[in-house]
Amino acid sequence: MKFSKMAITAIAAAGIATAAYAQGVTAGATVYGPEGNAVGTIESVADGVVTVDTGKHKAPLPANAFGEGEQGPTITVTKAQLNAMLDEQVAAANAKRDAALIETATVVTADNQPLGIVESIEGDNVIVARSEGDVNLLREHFAVNQNGQLMALFTAAQIDEAVAAQTAAAGGSDSSAGASQ
Repeated sequence: MKFSKMAITAIAAAGIATAAYAQGVTAGATVYGPEGNAVGTIESVADGVVTVDTGKHKAPLPANAFGEGEQGPTITVTKAQLNAMLDEQVAAANAKRDAALIETATVVTADNQPLGIVESIEGDNVIVARSEGDVNLLREHFAVNQNGQLMALFTAAQIDEAVAAQTAAAGGSDSSAGASQ
């Protein structure tokens, strides 16, 4: 799921100031909200995206969303508001995933390679049938990609490695493997 793009869009829509890149926006710094309360800790800064760990979510925010306050970097939303925005995004993404995750659905990998067809779903356990052997995944291992396709959150190589490791551990007798890592 592309939470980073969704979060950046939601934060921009919420009115976070587009201030110049504030000093102190570095990994480990505490981020403060409009009332001076801590929102979270900066986990990383890369390619214009600052990931803030609120304790509940890792929120990707645009670097230009940060201002400079007396205590350190600031944003114009509170921790509760940021968590609520991300909760809504996660719920919407999960609803899309659950609507697409049906038996006979075609599945692609995170690197857009064909994976197989959903053979069965029992609770959170999903079996994807593929010519090389079935793959057991969890519901949380799926999303809907930007093209609206059901996607496993693993690359084809990661799935092949997990299947090979599982087959080797089972002594070569089991072609079914979980890709949970």
